[in-house]
Amino acid sequence: MNAQFNSDVVKTTQSDRIAFVQACWHREIVDNLRHAFLAETAKLDNRLIDVFEVPGAFELPLRVKTLAASGRYAAVVAAGLVVDGGIYRHEFVATAVIDGLMRAQMDTGTPVFSAVLTPHDFLTDGQPEFFAEHFIIKGTEVAQACAASLGHYSKLEVA
Repeated sequence: MNAQFNSDVVKTTQSDRIAFVQACWHREIVDNLRHAFLAETAKLDNRLIDVFEVPGAFELPLRVKTLAASGRYAAVVAAGLVVDGGIYRHEFVATAVIDGLMRAQMDTGTPVFSAVLTPHDFLTDGQPEFFAEHFIIKGTEVAQACAASLGHYSKLEVA
């Protein structure tokens, strides 16, 4: 995909839609983030939210970039969980996902928000339950960051 950078962030962020892309690995935990995001966004913003799913976190950047480049969305939010299962692959996946999300934002000019968490020690007793609750907090926080940023961009003066 050869997305063209859109330097008119003011126009982009005036769209009436936000895309939310969720990785489905550990769905029972990531669903908490999505529910919190949708609830908080409903309080802060009147935009419609289109929800998309991908199999895992590794698939997030391409789907996010495709949506960001479409010109239909004021912003794209990515949500996922990259678990440290005790093998080195976790760090490679986490880096690839976060770098890919930033690149999608920088390549398209559409704001991208990451709610992709990469906890260490996820498999210890009690940690999955902790992160199930923690993802509710993160869903609220990413909704607030998205709304605040879109408000800022709507008032931005571009030279």
